[in-house]
Amino acid sequence: MIRPAGYFNVKARRLQAVASGLDIGAYRALPLNESRANLLSLHGVGPETADSILLYALEMPTFVVDTYTKRIFSRLGLIEPDDKYEDVRRMFMDTLSEDVRLYNEYHALIVRHAKEHCRVTPICGGCVLAGICKAVRKKR
Repeated sequence: MIRPAGYFNVKARRLQAVASGLDIGAYRALPLNESRANLLSLHGVGPETADSILLYALEMPTFVVDTYTKRIFSRLGLIEPDDKYEDVRRMFMDTLSEDVRLYNEYHALIVRHAKEHCRVTPICGGCVLAGICKAVRKKR
């Protein structure tokens, strides 16, 4: 049902590669690190996509780091904007309990907060993190 068309040729090929290489049962039977390595070996699958599949589809305990995560936590001074994906992921996984539901909810809250307040141009009014956020201090 997915086929290359126009500008989206690359995305369609990547989705096809992931879909053809994804055996849910086989991935669930492997330890997290092996499943992750297998996903990362698929053409076009990077760390964020691999972790999203592992967390949301396979319900395996890995933390998803995205642009929203990096934006919020760099503005809070907890990471640097150019920190590597694996370093940020490891920080969360070393700090939080290893729990699929927790990682899922935490990431969902990050996405929600970023969409409501911590946009590229922040909307700081009503932000619960305004008291500790570097972006707010810069605006003053």
